[in-house]
Amino acid sequence: MKKIINNLTKKQWLIWGGLLLFALFFVMNRELITLLFDGNIDAAQTFLKKNMGYALFFLFLVMLIQNSFTIFPLILVITINITLFGFVNGFLWSWLTSILASLVVYYSVRYIFQETIMEKFHPKVIEELDTNGFTYVFQARIFPFVPTSLVNILAGLSTIRVLPYLLATTIGNFFYFFILALIPAGILSADWNEHVIWIIIVAAIVLYYLIKKKKKSIKDMDAVD
Repeated sequence: MKKIINNLTKKQWLIWGGLLLFALFFVMNRELITLLFDGNIDAAQTFLKKNMGYALFFLFLVMLIQNSFTIFPLILVITINITLFGFVNGFLWSWLTSILASLVVYYSVRYIFQETIMEKFHPKVIEELDTNGFTYVFQARIFPFVPTSLVNILAGLSTIRVLPYLLATTIGNFFYFFILALIPAGILSADWNEHVIWIIIVAAIVLYYLIKKKKKSIKDMDAVD
């Protein structure tokens, strides 16, 4: 046993340490996590309201898990944040923690897990992200059918630089999270929120391409001059 421990590399220490922390988190919060799995928002909110400081920490870890494995529905996490902290603060906390969590997963995959999981993905998928970079991540953030964790992992496996990745994540998550935040706030009803979401998403994509086309035309004009 001692020989095995001595032979562990730095990366292996980080991997096993991270897994141990995740296991401890689930064990210490099994009651609250069970409530989240069951979708019992009221009971979870009552539990978290007893300690708001711990609630911030716990919900950040939940967002980190969601960005790593997509276990919890995103709308559930946002709903709890908004109920506990109000619409503005709840939305901002959801948005900021999603950015931080995505960076943690991005760096973890790139510098720790890349060799382990690279072979699990088709090279063409990663090549597409290598080629399109910002556009790929931005579109994936605002389309509800692409798991957040998958985007983070693929970005970590690709050659996209952290700045374009961070910018695309920040902008894309702002749009998508704001739309989702309108649902628990009661601004979007269950009958028509899906249509509104798609209208805003399409509008965001059109706006992005218009801005991109305008910038390209300006660069072309500068190159001619």
